[in-house]
Amino acid sequence: MPAWLDGFAWPWALLLLPLPLLFRWLLPARRHGSALRVPYETRLRAVAEEGKGLGGRRIPWLLWLAWLLLCVAAARPQQAGEAIQPPLAGRELMLALDLSGSMSEPDMQLGGRLVDRLTAAKAVLADFLDRRTGDRIGLVVFGRQAYVLAPLTLDHETVRQQLADSVVGIAGQETAIGDAVGLAVKRLRSQEGGQKVLVLLTDGVNTAGLLEPAKAAELAADEGIRVHTIAFGGEGSLSLFGFQLPMAGAGDEIDEETLQQMADITGGRFFRARDAGELAGIYAEIDRLEPIERPGQSIRPMIERYSWPLAAALLAGLLAVARTGRRRR
Repeated sequence: MPAWLDGFAWPWALLLLPLPLLFRWLLPARRHGSALRVPYETRLRAVAEEGKGLGGRRIPWLLWLAWLLLCVAAARPQQAGEAIQPPLAGRELMLALDLSGSMSEPDMQLGGRLVDRLTAAKAVLADFLDRRTGDRIGLVVFGRQAYVLAPLTLDHETVRQQLADSVVGIAGQETAIGDAVGLAVKRLRSQEGGQKVLVLLTDGVNTAGLLEPAKAAELAADEGIRVHTIAFGGEGSLSLFGFQLPMAGAGDEIDEETLQQMADITGGRFFRARDAGELAGIYAEIDRLEPIERPGQSIRPMIERYSWPLAAALLAGLLAVARTGRRRR
């Protein structure tokens, strides 16, 4: 096929160009009046019968031009658009965030000031969301019970807003780690294909819920879901006359052994973060462990241009009718 035909989606439509000539050769001339008359019949007949030529008739050049343009439009001329890349292919990723009462402990440094654990976790998670372009991300929060604040979505701004609006105690003061993992597994299980990952952040021990953490991890492993667990929390502190004094034993409330076991069962990793800086490093490490696939080969979408010859054909037909009318007058 000639290269110039590559710009048409249906180049075979150009074979219709000689069709009017074929009709004139094969069909007899019409010699009787029409059974149905319309107001503009005389003008149309004049256009069709103008001059002498093939078979006693010749077709005006404007009508030939209109037919040519109609055939070109039917062949669907196309133009290659700007090159684009398909969206990044990421993972199905659920974030499970502890909102139990202990997350209000003000033992984290953020921007040179002392903040509670939840505020520090929100800041780090917001930065993590910015880097996960192409992932479908959902948010589960848990305390005494577990809730889905944001279903799996590519709209990371919605997830970020739900994260910003979450407060300590909204799901209860206790910690239902197993139920949170079970709920995340249920949401991830309904998704077809793709890598499925759960990142769990907690600062406590499983003290509520119906599902044991180890059993929840087994359910995740059965569904091919990796669970990365993060034990988050400092050593605890007590404010006295503006000074922060460490509280002995306050940092021993996290069940690191269970979180390590959950990660091992699912093929994930266990992390320990004692401040916001360590937490940021952990999420950077998760970025490395769960990389976003690179974009595919760029493509050039085809832009339809048939409307141009179609409009030109209509204009040529109207000009042919108007030109014949002037000649008759």
